Amino acid sequence: MIVAAGGDALLLAELGAVILACGLLARLAGHLSLSPIPFYLLVGLLINQSGPLHVDAGRDFIEPAAAIGVVLLLFTLGLEYTPTELTVGLRTNGLGGLFDLVANATPGYLFGVLLGLDAPQSLALAGVTYISSSGIIAKLLGDLGRTGNRETPVVLSILVIEDLVMAFYLPLLAGLLAGGSAGSIVASVSLAVAAVVVVLLGTVRVGPTLSRLVFTRSPEVLLLTVLGLTLLVAGAAEALQVSAAVGAFLVGIALSGEAAERAEPLLMPLRDVFAAAFFLLFALEIDLGAIPDAIGPALSLAVLTAVTKVATGWWSARRAGIATRGRWRAGTTLIARGEFSIVIAGLAVLADPDSEIGAIAASYVLVLALVGPLATRFSDELVARFSRRRQVAVA
Repeated sequence: MIVAAGGDALLLAELGAVILACGLLARLAGHLSLSPIPFYLLVGLLINQSGPLHVDAGRDFIEPAAAIGVVLLLFTLGLEYTPTELTVGLRTNGLGGLFDLVANATPGYLFGVLLGLDAPQSLALAGVTYISSSGIIAKLLGDLGRTGNRETPVVLSILVIEDLVMAFYLPLLAGLLAGGSAGSIVASVSLAVAAVVVVLLGTVRVGPTLSRLVFTRSPEVLLLTVLGLTLLVAGAAEALQVSAAVGAFLVGIALSGEAAERAEPLLMPLRDVFAAAFFLLFALEIDLGAIPDAIGPALSLAVLTAVTKVATGWWSARRAGIATRGRWRAGTTLIARGEFSIVIAGLAVLADPDSEIGAIAASYVLVLALVGPLATRFSDELVARFSRRRQVAVA
């Protein structure tokens, strides 16, 4: 009992110190009108295994909390939209999703070939550069008060398309990395396709009924019911090799009316706490010792694919009839990479521990996880400054 109590004391003290540091830095971020995401990443790097303030005891809490954080981020984002808006967005932005895939996966694959990686490893690097971070972007949109902006549905539809592509890509990549047979790979991808179709159709059809069943005037019961349902669906989606983020987003889409209105303010504080854990865990996973050798290639790839992501958002928003500032906001919002990129790199490293893709991916994601939120925060100011200079030059 004495040992257990001592262990508990250490766990509580370390968690308390980490959470307090996040809170203080989040307050600083608020004073600077910045997203707290880069500050959470900084805390994670400081308590990293190879960081100056290594923390061990809180790891067992942070890992599951991080998974819940991503789920809640996407669920609360889904509450902002209806099934009709989702399906219309997917139809109208299908070309934007295709542009996104070609423009952002191709540089990663070609870069892998130039580095001497084999085809499956190069395909993994293509996935790392392709997919934006739903978790970071969802938090960013909320922090900057942009969930109601005209360009936000364009951004969300691209994120949903990316997550749906992941449902097909991940089983394909896992099979190729493992050297599986063509039959087993086809079977795995077919299962993912069927699961995605069922989830999408079910969301549109049962949404109103689900909202009526979930709704209650008791805040406690409503919170527990919605939270439990969201985690259950996210877990089922993950088990079917569909993104847990997609599952959570679709639950948020399905809830409507008074159920959604009452659930949102109850879940927001939980979302923010668990989201901080996600960003901490991401930074904890980075091997700081491998970063110096990987930073050169990672920076080159980061610059190139930051430009291609901005081009993706700008072009897609332009097709939707959105003004210039909204186009730049959409483009810069998509820059951040995060959770899925790390998952993909992890699969590649598991298949070949000597591959350099792990260090490159970690450095690449760290750079864009920091640059993305900052570029989004200052996009309006940069566009306004550029417009003024252009007017002066013309005059």
